[in-house]
Order: sequence, then C-alpha cells, then structure tokens
Amino acid sequence: MTPDASDIADAERAALAWGGAEGAPRLIRARENRVFEVHLPAGRAALRLHRPGYQTAAAIASELSWVAALGAQGLPVAAPLPTTGGEMLAPLGDGALASAVRWVAGDPIGQGGSALVPGGPAALALHRELGALVAALHAASDRFVPGAAFSRPAWDAPGIAGEAPLWGRFWEHPALAPAEAARLAALRAPLHAAMERMVAHDAGLIHADLLRENILRGPAGLALIDFDDSGFGPRLYDLGTALVQSAPAEDLEARAEALLEGYGRTRPLPADARALVLAATLARACASVGWTMPRLAPGDPVHRSHIARALALAERAGLG
Repeated sequence: MTPDASDIADAERAALAWGGAEGAPRLIRARENRVFEVHLPAGRAALRLHRPGYQTAAAIASELSWVAALGAQGLPVAAPLPTTGGEMLAPLGDGALASAVRWVAGDPIGQGGSALVPGGPAALALHRELGALVAALHAASDRFVPGAAFSRPAWDAPGIAGEAPLWGRFWEHPALAPAEAARLAALRAPLHAAMERMVAHDAGLIHADLLRENILRGPAGLALIDFDDSGFGPRLYDLGTALVQSAPAEDLEARAEALLEGYGRTRPLPADARALVLAATLARACASVGWTMPRLAPGDPVHRSHIARALALAERAGLG
C-alpha cells in the first residue's frame, strides 16, 4: 500500500497529540479509517485517522472505553493510548478525529494458508481456540458497565434485515440479476427471525467484525484488533463473522462445530446453536453485499464474489 504525501503529513500531524512520531508513519490500511504504524514516545502503536461521518465522536470514545476495560481484564486486545493531554481522541479539524492503540504483535490468522486448509485438523483446532477467545470476550464485556454517554450501533434484526440495515439494503445491489435480487429479498424475513432468536438467547457488546485480518496469531496466542464496527448485538453473530470467510470450504459445518465447542466450554449455547451460527454467517454475508455498494467501484470483482457467497450460504444455511 503506497500512501501519498498528504497521508503521511496527516499522520505526522495527528501523531503530535501523542508526542510526535519517530520516523515516517507507515500506512497499513485505508478503508473506513486510515491506519498507520507509528513509533510514539509511549511505544509502537496503530494510529487511526477516522473517516468523518462514519462513527461519531461519542461512538469512537465508547469503543475505546470498552476496549480499555477489556484490556484491563487481561483480554488480548489493542489497548487505547491517551494523548499527552490525557484524552482518548485528538481533533484534527473539519470534524476529523484521531486515536491511537498499542501495537499488537502477530500476523493475521491463516497467512500462508496452513491453518485454514479445508478439512485439516489445524483449521478445527484454530476455530476451537478462537471460540474460547470469543467466549472470554463476551464474558469480559458482561462485566463492563457502560457510562451514560456510551453509544454504539446495533447489529440486531433491524440492523441486518430491516428497512434500513447498517450497511445498506443488500437486496437492492445494482449488480444483482432480478432472480438474485428476489432471492436476497426473500431472505430478509427468515434472517430477521433468526437474529431475533439469537438476541433472545444472549445479546450484548460484540466485536461484529471477526474477519481473519482482525485476528492475530502472536507469541502469546490469538489476539483481537479493530473494534471499529463493534456494537450491540447477538453474541452468536460474532461467531458468524468469524466463519464468513470460510464459506467456500467444504468443512464449513465442521468449523462451525469447532467454534461452538470452544465457545461452549464457558458460555451457554441454545439447542439449535449450529443452525443459528450458520444463519449468523449468512447474515454477515448479506451485510457485506450491502457494504460493497458505496465503497467499491462498479466493476470491482468483489461485488460479484460477495453476492455469490451470500447466495451459496442461503442454500447451505437452509433459510428461505
């Protein structure tokens, strides 16, 4: 990823709130936020320049307060770093904000593919380990008491399959053929019902974006990063987001069972947990179809790959 001069200048200016960066910031991600690796007086960090209009200042501050509480309980997360003035957010002008979190050592799971080979025992062991970590995340979140100003989005039934989903009306994607659009539209009612069943079982704060790039394997084991899309929702939705990138795998159901095995060691599960986790996986796949609409160029192949994944998962999950 090659940043332009303005990216580096923006990061250097933002880093001043934390005492300044040693050396040039390195751009590592540019999607909802621009994220840079920086070396601050407090140590190696990920500096986030938040895209104006995506999350409010209250929502970002809420995310950081929650993650700080998780770190204080020993969860392997990227703890936020206060500015030299003791604040968690630095205003950059024109409504832009910056935050910084401690660098977490490790590589995204599956780099090189060895841990994610379909049918391989390493993949199932990884999913059991991840399930246990997600259970610990949810247990720690239950012990966190949000303040009165706490604000995060809701990944509930309306947030996924209502009239105005958080990531857009996926059934109206312009790349859908008429039959595909009808199929995705028909999924809304069963998805809504499945999400309501998940909420009735257990709901609270969730990461909501447990893609492989946000799960690191480091010297101390697995760690979780990038809580930017976190919010309130059914706990099983977190397991669905962790499974969605495995959707083409023949052993998807085995991976779901492994996730549930690790999770269920310390957290209660409903009798129909496997069916609900597959529904949660489909819910995330549909949400991702909506996510692409305003963010990717019309000819980007990701549009069609996400649509194909959602349609395939609809058959696999048995909904609609």
